[in-house]
Amino acid sequence: MNEQDSTPRYRDPVNSILKKYRKEIWGPFTAALKEYKLIEAGDRIAVCMSGGKDSALLGVLLKQLQRHSDVPYELEFIAMDPGYNPENRELLLENCRKLDLPVKMFETNIFSVAEKQEKNPCYLCARMRRGHLYSYAQSLGCNKIALGHHFSDVIETTLMGMLWGSQIQGMLPKLHSTNYPGMELIRPMYKIHEDAIIAWARYNDLHFLRCACLMTEKAAVDEEASKRRETKRLIRELKKTNPDVEKNIFNAIHRANADTLVGYKLDGEQHSFLDRY
Repeated sequence: MNEQDSTPRYRDPVNSILKKYRKEIWGPFTAALKEYKLIEAGDRIAVCMSGGKDSALLGVLLKQLQRHSDVPYELEFIAMDPGYNPENRELLLENCRKLDLPVKMFETNIFSVAEKQEKNPCYLCARMRRGHLYSYAQSLGCNKIALGHHFSDVIETTLMGMLWGSQIQGMLPKLHSTNYPGMELIRPMYKIHEDAIIAWARYNDLHFLRCACLMTEKAAVDEEASKRRETKRLIRELKKTNPDVEKNIFNAIHRANADTLVGYKLDGEQHSFLDRY
């Protein structure tokens, strides 16, 4: 191998989305925006950067779309420091610099508060994170926040609800905030498979935070994360005999037949099939 061959070749993460991963990433991204009407003219969207691969790709996608879209909208890239150690904080900021995402970071004490909670600290942490993100986004004049949930999250959440939560519950592509009037949450990566996100990150030699939680560092057990890992394994096993299992679950929450359900909730009110029997 000559000297030229041994020189690492720089790959442009944005260019690879439009070229190499156009079918797996760019196509599903634009399809979700169109089908679910996620972005409208005049929107000011807070893109929540968690430090992970999903939010990083989300930021790149929304910024790239902004350059070409006929629908004018504004972006604010926001990141919350809930109490990261210095190495994790710097990794988040360094990745934003690499991807040319002008992030605004704000401080909270969420980790220190949550770790004092003996019961369900991860649930408390998640609720506090969401509240701080909404509040900060609103202070920047945003009317929407964008999160990096993807196709695989949708499938796993649906199965987890059935198997461990005893309910049929999907994950909506967008929803209005009940605590922050005028704010809306959107999930632009709703149709992108996690495998495609992982492939994009590896192809471009990008390394992100996985879980920077202090409780994880102390080897505390996150029950939801454990159940999600188990659900991922279950889906992998099912795909061995039914390659369409993920697509079928995804389509099922788009085609729910309420006429066959014994009970269901609508606008928070419980109903029974007997109400209309």
